[in-house]
Amino acid sequence: MRNRDYRPTLPQLRAFVAIADTGHFGQAARRLGISQPSLSQALATLEQGLDVQLVERSTRRVLITPAGRGLLPLARQVSELVDEVVDRAAGRTEELSGPLTIGFIPTVAPYILPNFLHLVREELPELEPRIHEEPTEHLTEALRSGDIDVAVMALPSGGSIFEETPLYDEEFRIILPEGHELAGEDSLTLEVLNKLNLLLLDDGHCMRDQVLDLCRRVDARRDMESGLETRAASLSTVVQCVAGGLGETLIPESAVSAEAFRPGLATARFGGPTRPGRTIGMVHRSSSVRGEEFAKIGELVTRAFEMTRAD
Repeated sequence: MRNRDYRPTLPQLRAFVAIADTGHFGQAARRLGISQPSLSQALATLEQGLDVQLVERSTRRVLITPAGRGLLPLARQVSELVDEVVDRAAGRTEELSGPLTIGFIPTVAPYILPNFLHLVREELPELEPRIHEEPTEHLTEALRSGDIDVAVMALPSGGSIFEETPLYDEEFRIILPEGHELAGEDSLTLEVLNKLNLLLLDDGHCMRDQVLDLCRRVDARRDMESGLETRAASLSTVVQCVAGGLGETLIPESAVSAEAFRPGLATARFGGPTRPGRTIGMVHRSSSVRGEEFAKIGELVTRAFEMTRAD
């Protein structure tokens, strides 16, 4: 029977959150800087006090029970609120200061970061940004685990525990070899994808999936889902392949000034009121109490994008 006078302690709640995030008692103990027996004892005391099983233990894996999944967002929020108390006591309320870990997807980071970091230095001199560049799947996992504070990625993120804030929309541009028959066109339709030998980013990049979705809309290149012989891990490499005559590609508007004005390349645009593109947004855990701070970061990201725009 539950002890009605019982109140969880912060170490107990943090132990539960760490176990849920890592799925492993040893990793959770290392994250918290405590021994594994101490971690296990903290969780056991929490479960006994609440009279609820939060975690299913086995020799191979750790599972969070339905009751545990229901309580996890609250436990995480309590932990973050306590961190906020400490930050406010340290005088970090009037402006962003101290470390902040920000994730960027690879098709945003190289093009937004130079302007973004310049704006941070000018307007948030006390902030210590720590940048993680990872594909979307890795960023969402890092958000869940608490390894990063906030992420800049294409929306929707697909995470029910996240809060999303759209920052900017950008169209896709077509990058072609110099002298291509479509070079300079500015009113192309999606059907043009049937005529292109599209080069794609490798699996795991959300932009690859977005381009494939566009192809499906016009029934173009159904075989591309199985992969092409030429793929790359970065837009820069894909664009270099285009310059070498291996095919064509799509890149986001923010990458045009950095990638498209190279020898051997030409560009073209889609036409119409709704050009194909994507929405980039800021994503953070719904339980976070730093929404106002993240809003300022989002504002700087939007301004950094505006500074990259090509005509």
